Amino acid sequence: MSRPDWTIRPLQAADRAGWEPLARGYKAFYETAHDEATYELAWQRLLAGQEVHGLAAVDDAGRLLGIAHYLFHTSIWTGPCCYLQDLFVATEARGQGVAAALIAAVAECARAQGATRYYWLTQAHNARARALYDRVAQHRGFVRYDYPLG
Repeated sequence: MSRPDWTIRPLQAADRAGWEPLARGYKAFYETAHDEATYELAWQRLLAGQEVHGLAAVDDAGRLLGIAHYLFHTSIWTGPCCYLQDLFVATEARGQGVAAALIAAVAECARAQGATRYYWLTQAHNARARALYDRVAQHRGFVRYDYPLG
């Protein structure tokens, strides 16, 4: 997917330096801290492209404007599903359609893999993102609970 000033493409090894500030920005928004080893492991998983996948919105100078991380999983009732785990756009690139383009690009990947459902989660207070999500998707009213395993 491409626009005159930026392109959506899979993450590449050379994107590491541009990816990490966006990944850290995403995690900071959700008040989740990780150590260096966790970021490195996430990066290696994304590059391997087997369990998780990553896309980047990249400007003409090669600077990353946004990232999307997604994965596929099975479902008892609907067949393969695509889960958009992380979506983050650099502050200076917001409002230019980058997030919508990343969502659409993941949808293309989901269709190509035969997914029957494509979904994501966000916090209730994430008003700016929810305004976009309400335009491009359906909110079905689910509430998430996390059971502590540790």
